[in-house]
This record gives sequence, structure tokens and C-alpha cells, in this order.
Amino acid sequence: MRVRRPTQAGSFYAGDAEALKQQIEGCFLHSFGPGKLPKVDVNGPRKVVGLVCPHAGYMYSGPVAANAYYELALDGKPETVVVLGPNHTGYGSALALMDEGAWRTPLGDIEVDSVVARDLCRETGLLDVDESAHRFEHSVEVQLPFLQYLYGNEFRFVPVCFQLQDFASADEVGSALAEVLSERNAVVIASSDFTHYEPQASAERKDLAALEAVKAMDAKRFVNIIEERNVTACGYGPIAATITAAKGLLAKEATLLRYKTSGDITGDKSSVVGYAAVTFRK
Repeated sequence: MRVRRPTQAGSFYAGDAEALKQQIEGCFLHSFGPGKLPKVDVNGPRKVVGLVCPHAGYMYSGPVAANAYYELALDGKPETVVVLGPNHTGYGSALALMDEGAWRTPLGDIEVDSVVARDLCRETGLLDVDESAHRFEHSVEVQLPFLQYLYGNEFRFVPVCFQLQDFASADEVGSALAEVLSERNAVVIASSDFTHYEPQASAERKDLAALEAVKAMDAKRFVNIIEERNVTACGYGPIAATITAAKGLLAKEATLLRYKTSGDITGDKSSVVGYAAVTFRK
């Protein structure tokens, strides 16, 4: 089996399994996190169909991300997780997934859900099978240790990398996800940070305006705000696609669990990056 090896272990997150578990637990226990460790409810209702999670180094964004994963744990155990992330590297196709193999982190290997990946490719011609887009990209990778902390390696996943992030493309991918996942026990995760490298007040103002559209589950309005206000959220395409997918999967509400910035962590609010955790629940 082809294995995609980690590129961020030892940098964005701890490179040793035990240290990584402790780091993740620290994120859950942090004052910006849920404040307690998650316990997976194996008989949970499985109402959560989508998440928005940040993807910076765990010391910066991990506590915010932990809020979303805590809610997912309470909700039960998905069998398939689709992680949508932006393409920071410029490698590969404009909209790229992998349809075979496994991804490795210090916590083990997660198998790609080949059936779901190929169904997505059949549902929309926008998605290419292209491993090169994922080779050095961190946005999908940093979500996996949180999922493994909750569920071990007893789930499958599909990674999708967005270099093309216009509304029409995101909406089509989201619609395809809703169609393919409608009868499956699955969750879609949009991996994105929000405003990059602006003063705290400016970042909060822009990000919270965009997040109002996320809470309203209005993907078109969300993308319009991103464009009109020049909100430098790196994964706005994945977020828009997740909104469309969540609505197609009968989500009734989107909840902003936590919004913080790197400045809230470091104390330097002159140039910050925004982080948000959101759940979409049916």
C-alpha cells in the first residue's frame, strides 16, 4: 500500500506518539479549548455532519480546533471523514484528491476511503486524482492526529486539496459530497485559518463578519464577504463547500464554538492569524 508520510510531525505538532497525545490533551484542557478531555460516545446521535477547524501549529490553533473535535466525540464515531483543505504549495491539480493508500502520522496509518473517493470523482468532473497536490501540504495532515486521538485508526478518510476556490467550484464539490455521503456515516471537515497577519481588531472585525455568513449557512454570502472585505482566510473554498455539503446532508444549524487569534495565545496583537471552530448539525 502506498503511504503518504507526514511532513509536519516535529514542527506543526509533536513528532513522537506519546508527546503528541500529551500535546493534544493540552489543547483540550487549555482555557481556549473545551477545558476537559473528550470521551467518545459510541452510541452518539451522529448529528454533526460538518466542522470548520484551523490548521496552524498546535501551540497556536490547537485549543480552538479541540472545541470542534470535542463536539464530534460527544456525537459518536463517523466511519468516513472527508477533509477539505487549501493548497498552500501550488503543486498538483486545482482540485485534487487521493483515492488509494494511507496517510501516516506518529499515531499510525489511516486508510484512504477508495470507494468514497471514486464516487466523488464520478459525481463531479472537477476533482482529479493527484497525489502530488498532497505531498507537502499541511492543511489536511494536521487534522488527522486529532481524529486519531478520538478514534484510533478505525475510520477511513478522503483528502481533498483546493487550489481553485471560486464559489461555483466549491458549490459543485459540496453538492457532490452531499450526494455521495447522504447514506453514509460521514463528516466533512473544512480545514482553514482566517485572517492572516493583520492587527487584532481588524482581523476580528473581518473574521466575525464572515463567520456570521457561516452561521447562517449561506455559502454565497460567505464568499462574497471574503472577496469584498479582502478576508485572507486561506481555506474559504473548503468552508463554502462544507456549507453546501452540510445543507445537502440536512444540517439545521451551524454553531461557532470558539474564535481566537494567534495574538490571544502569544500576547502580540499587532499581526495575528484568526482561528475558528464551527459545527454543522442536523
